[in-house]
Amino acid sequence: MIVNPQLFNYRLIIGSLIVAVTILGVFSYTNYQSISAHQQFLEQEKKLVENELSQMITRYDDVSISNDLIASQLEVAKKDTELVLDSLSMLRSDLSVISRFKQQLHGIKLKNKTLFSAIDSLDLANQNLKEENIVAHNELVKQRRANNSLLEANNHLNRSLEKGALLTANSFKAKSYTKILGKKQASNKAKKVDNIEVCFTLAENSLTKQGEKDIYIQIVNPQNNVVADKGAINFGNTSLIYSSKTTIDYNNEVLDICLDIEADVDEKPLTAGTYFITIFNKDRKLGNTQVKLN
Repeated sequence: MIVNPQLFNYRLIIGSLIVAVTILGVFSYTNYQSISAHQQFLEQEKKLVENELSQMITRYDDVSISNDLIASQLEVAKKDTELVLDSLSMLRSDLSVISRFKQQLHGIKLKNKTLFSAIDSLDLANQNLKEENIVAHNELVKQRRANNSLLEANNHLNRSLEKGALLTANSFKAKSYTKILGKKQASNKAKKVDNIEVCFTLAENSLTKQGEKDIYIQIVNPQNNVVADKGAINFGNTSLIYSSKTTIDYNNEVLDICLDIEADVDEKPLTAGTYFITIFNKDRKLGNTQVKLN
């Protein structure tokens, strides 16, 4: 068999080229796959960094702080983070770029750790302060209630003492009589009677203030007119028309008092009926009695 050397060489060259092209194609495809995977990795890393930066900005917005210094630091950190995020968004995915922004991200995280640690400490302090304020407020409310109760008790006691210190009287009696030759002669005949004797007893009371006490007697006849009218005396918004007045020196001991009230000339003779007699210490009623004339 005769072989053409030139034809053989051509076949050998073509075969070699096919092998080379195949190898180059496989290499190129493999290299493309590697580059594509690397690019996807870089894009993912970029997205991760962007997401972390966005989450940081959201956390800045969610924080509410009343401390001016920390609020200012928080605002500066937010602006720096936004600037880094904007810069990263505008750059293509590159290993050197991703590495640089990862370093910046790490630095921001370190600053945030310190900043948010301060915020947490401040929040804890504020919470403790609120709890202390609540406790203090509750104690203040309790103290106010106790003070109000004590004040009410004191007022009640003072009212009781004032009431207990009031001048009191008992044994009220009255009798009518006429005077014959300067002597008293008991009578219940209206035409004969010209005087009414009123007697009563001031009770012992150690709480009553010692000193002079004004005693007023009012006698009202059956026609509802005051007998032996001595005029009216005012006590604030009230007034008292009285028939007789006496001032006694009270020393906290039992004191018997009798007063004679003579009818005015124009009132004689007295009319028949019931005469109502009331005894006052100033404008305060001590007691009453009555006399009936026929």
